Amino acid sequence: MSFRLRTIEYTADGRQIVRDRMVDKPALTVGRSAENDIHLPDLAVDPAHAVIEALGDGRVGVRAVGTLGFARDGATTRETQFSAARGTELRFGTYALTVSQDDDGALLVTVAQVAALDQGAADDAKRGFSLAAAMPGKRRLSWVLAGLILLVFLAFPIASSLWHQADPQRPVSGDSSWSAGKLSLAHHALEGKCEACHVKPFESVRDTACTTCHEKVHDHADPLRLATAREGGPLGTRLLWAVGKAFGRPGPGACVDCHVEHEGPQRMALPAQQFCADCHGVLHDRLGDTKLGDASDFGRQHPQFTPAIVVDPASRRRVATSLDAAPREHSGLSFPHKLHLDPRGGVARMAASFGGERGYGSAGMECKDCHHPTEDGVRFQPISMDRDCEGCHSLAYDKVGGTVRRLKHGDVDQMVADLSVADFRTASGGRQRPGNYAQGRPYFSNFGPTSVNALLIQRALTPQGVCGECHTPVTRGGRPGVMPVTLVSRYMPQGWFDHKPHAQEKCTSCHQAGKSSSSSDVLLPGIAQCQTCHLGESAHSAPVPSGCTMCHTYHPEQAVTRRDLRKTT
Repeated sequence: MSFRLRTIEYTADGRQIVRDRMVDKPALTVGRSAENDIHLPDLAVDPAHAVIEALGDGRVGVRAVGTLGFARDGATTRETQFSAARGTELRFGTYALTVSQDDDGALLVTVAQVAALDQGAADDAKRGFSLAAAMPGKRRLSWVLAGLILLVFLAFPIASSLWHQADPQRPVSGDSSWSAGKLSLAHHALEGKCEACHVKPFESVRDTACTTCHEKVHDHADPLRLATAREGGPLGTRLLWAVGKAFGRPGPGACVDCHVEHEGPQRMALPAQQFCADCHGVLHDRLGDTKLGDASDFGRQHPQFTPAIVVDPASRRRVATSLDAAPREHSGLSFPHKLHLDPRGGVARMAASFGGERGYGSAGMECKDCHHPTEDGVRFQPISMDRDCEGCHSLAYDKVGGTVRRLKHGDVDQMVADLSVADFRTASGGRQRPGNYAQGRPYFSNFGPTSVNALLIQRALTPQGVCGECHTPVTRGGRPGVMPVTLVSRYMPQGWFDHKPHAQEKCTSCHQAGKSSSSSDVLLPGIAQCQTCHLGESAHSAPVPSGCTMCHTYHPEQAVTRRDLRKTT
């Protein structure tokens, strides 16, 4: 059976809108739910209220399926039948459904909300007695309110700002309504002091306002190089910057490009990876003479690590070298990690013999026995001879009564002075060597304190001596000494690494110390090792999605060399 559904709606000015649609079904459902064939959005109608079906022989049946009935020709019922040729009117809440036979044989169901029309006529009759008749029209009232808003929230704050320009002691009033949100935690002390950053009215925050407090903050490259790298670019980008400049926005590279305020009382959000990739992803195109590799994503495009390696222990000169070049470090120290970490070696047995005293384990030495983390857990403390080495490499040279004399580590001149005055003679009872070895004979040699002391000083600086075992002996101005030692705690000063989040990993997972037989080995992991866990910012398969700001900062710290080169002589 075919039904023609005709819906009649009315506009605000009373015009009718009629819509027809055909439904080929044996029955139509009526209700408040949108799934019904005839949707009546009225709370007086059940979600599934009734069913209209063709019974044959030109008759139509209507029955209620919900908890409420309906009205037919003014009488309330739950079920009825009628002839389609004669037709009838059904009422469901405020809706009237007229069912009749259409000219083409289909059943015509006309839906109209009759209560709305009746209410409209009643409103017209009552309008003259309502309060609205005494009020201005909506259009006039809208213009009045718009003018009031401009006066209170625009004109008054502007006037207050101009008064503040003339008299800085007078605060700016009424500008809090312009605030886009609360300040970040870093700037929460400036709440209510808009003029601290917005120095001039209707002008973007300038870098000079930021550097008033952040005096030591500087760019990550020379300003001229940055300006050269930012030149050109896509046409769309240049057009956007031109429009922004016309409205007073500072040029590219301004503080406000990265640091967005008024985002609420939280830490300022770090820039997205794309902010860095815009330049560094095509850096060779922007700066043809750069020595840096292009980098846009840690998982897809990033150069190998280039740590600053000590190449000259005498001058402590460091050179940034890619790990792909298998660099060799010359720190001035002789220390084979493999010898100390071998669980079957002599060092392990020695450590186990007095492990309780020094805190060593019974299985030998481990990384933690010498490498102690800093209080914040980010890096490790410098190696200390007294704390980390002297347990095995003793500097004791004499014992007088119950006092043990020890050499002062790091001072060769003091070592020479201590050994020169030490008395190493043994009691001989006045006996002398006979024959040609006696005093005055051809082979006589004086084995008194002076010769013994000189021999000990000379031996201490040999490769088997107490100093030469770990240091390289040198002569400076005719005086004995050792090569300076430079132990680096931060190989990549332009990058950031925190050991604390990696505490669940073993040291040997990244540092192959157990296989290193020479102190010139650079025991740093390559980029492939890091990429087993860290990939780019949008890498969903990575255990730790990592953007540029996880390891790099736009404003690197100054004086890195002085702080991170731990020097021991």
